[in-house]
Amino acid sequence: MSKKKGLSFDEKRDRMIELFFEKKDFFQLKDLEKMAPKEKGITAQTVKEVLQSLVNDGLVDSEKIGTSIYFWSFPSKASQSRKRKLQDIRSRLEEIKAKSQDLQSQIVKAKIGKEDCEERTLLLTELKIQKEKKQQLGKELEKYQESDPEILEKLKQEADMAHEAANRWTDNIFSTKSWIKQKFSFEDKQIDQQFGIPSDFDYVQ
Repeated sequence: MSKKKGLSFDEKRDRMIELFFEKKDFFQLKDLEKMAPKEKGITAQTVKEVLQSLVNDGLVDSEKIGTSIYFWSFPSKASQSRKRKLQDIRSRLEEIKAKSQDLQSQIVKAKIGKEDCEERTLLLTELKIQKEKKQQLGKELEKYQESDPEILEKLKQEADMAHEAANRWTDNIFSTKSWIKQKFSFEDKQIDQQFGIPSDFDYVQ
């Protein structure tokens, strides 16, 4: 006879949240260690670890009152958490989009009257890819804005990757400037004026 498979850590987290939502009350750790095994199949030994992970992620609140620590979470808590994540993702996407558009504008200006080179072609290609990716992320964000935190976390990770890519290609622009300085003995100010690069041009923070 096959052994019954235990719950994964994520499943335990989900069930713990369900317990809070169903009870709509305040609990001490000892209370949860008694209820969780009976009502949600979460072993008592793992209750503390699961609970702490939910507190760390802001999905469960805790407060020390006297010598006791109480935990609670209501359905509105999860909704507020999703809204905050959505706002953060929207803000990051807008920042990346603005910076990418600025980079594209600078590269286009730099190409005017100049021969094509491998570095410039790569920059333009990568910027186009990143722009399309941001547009796709924006569409997915609208589609899944009422979805669960796992999908939102995936979108956030993709936004972070786009952010890193924008900085990587910003670094390529600085490398191209360095090459021009060495090749033609131009000063930074001359290069910036020639190619329309703003004086505060820098990496995406």
